[in-house]
Amino acid sequence: MATSGDAPGAGVRVLLAEDDVLLREGLAGLLERAGLEVVGQAGDASRLLPLVRETRPDLLIVDIRMPPTNTLEGLTAALEVRRALPATGVLVLSAHVEVEHAMELLAGGRGIGYLLKSRVVDVAEFVDAVRRVARGGSVLDPVLVKELVDARRRDDPLVALSDREREVLALMAEGRSNAGIARRLWVTEGTVEKHVRHILTKLGLRDTDDDHRRVRAVVTFLEAR
Repeated sequence: MATSGDAPGAGVRVLLAEDDVLLREGLAGLLERAGLEVVGQAGDASRLLPLVRETRPDLLIVDIRMPPTNTLEGLTAALEVRRALPATGVLVLSAHVEVEHAMELLAGGRGIGYLLKSRVVDVAEFVDAVRRVARGGSVLDPVLVKELVDARRRDDPLVALSDREREVLALMAEGRSNAGIARRLWVTEGTVEKHVRHILTKLGLRDTDDDHRRVRAVVTFLEAR
């Protein structure tokens, strides 16, 4: 466990925004014992931005769902803080993985973290995450990382292609003909034609003439990069 003698925590000022008073007080005590300074606490999101302006913390720790509606008030307030004071780090604590909302927050750049509340049970790991985000780093819960990767795969139009088919499509994007691709890959032109047919079928490009379909396949490849 981290101790108050740890130099990396010295001088780190933290504001806590969490409506569960027991969790909030527990976090405050944990952070103070680790040598960080808790400069304020909030039980709802309505005064969060004014409180951040008043206390000027290095890091805001905030729950996504807060009163009065317990929907997205915490996230909305965190985004407002980032727009108004972009140097303020934001560490979100959430009971659930919410990929869409996490993506919105992560677009804010450096000094961003997203952890599940269950992660707090590992005190040393949590304190280390707090310090890293306060110093401008990024911390993502492993469960969230898996969800983000899975979401990327679901959204990737090229996911159905084999490695060789992706290679052929990349060469198509360079403007190479089937003959040129065959020379580059040391295969026959017939093999390339077979790969191209599979690519067009897997991308669902069946309705128009072959030349137009090749262009659409290349556009799909470029947009997915």
